[in-house]
Amino acid sequence: MDNADYLEVALRVANATLTDVSALQEALHDEPWWATRVTTDDLTALRPVADGLRKALAAAVSNSTADVRSAVNELLETYPLRPRLSAGHDTEANWHIHVADPDEPPATEVAAAAAWGIAQGVVRYGLSRWGQCADENCDNYFLDTSTNRAKRYCSSRCANRVHVAAHRSRQRSIDVDA
Repeated sequence: MDNADYLEVALRVANATLTDVSALQEALHDEPWWATRVTTDDLTALRPVADGLRKALAAAVSNSTADVRSAVNELLETYPLRPRLSAGHDTEANWHIHVADPDEPPATEVAAAAAWGIAQGVVRYGLSRWGQCADENCDNYFLDTSTNRAKRYCSSRCANRVHVAAHRSRQRSIDVDA
C-alpha cells in the first residue's frame, strides 16, 4: 500500500456505517487481507476511529486549521504506526511494509493506516479540497482532486440521485402548471 491507499482507507472507514461486520467488510473491500479477517471485536474497535476521522474531516471541511491539527494528532497518538516488514503472505516474492503488526487483529492495522492516511492527505492537499456530500440524505466526506475543484458529491450515485430528483420535481411543476 502507499499513502494514497491509506487515505482511501481513512475515507472509507469514516464514511462506513459500521453497524455490523458485513458493513465493515464492505468498507474494507479493497483490502481482502483485512476484510476477510474482521470480527465483531474489530468493528467495536474501529467505531471510535471512524468518529475521530469524521471529526478531522469536519474540521477540514470547515477549514479549521487548529481543529484539524488537533483531531489528526489525536488519531496519530491513539493509533500509532508500528511498521513491520513482511516478505509476503503466501510467498517471499512480495516484500512490503505493514503499518502495524499483521499478526494483530485487523483493527490495529486499519486504525493506524487510517490515521496515517488522513494525516498524509492533509499534508498533500491542505484543507481546501475536502468536502461533504451535497446530497442532503448523505453525510459522506470526500477529497476533491478535480482540476477545477468543483466536486459537490461523494459519488456519481449521489450526484445522479439529486439530479434525477430535481428533474422529476421540475417535471411535476410543469405538469401542474399545464
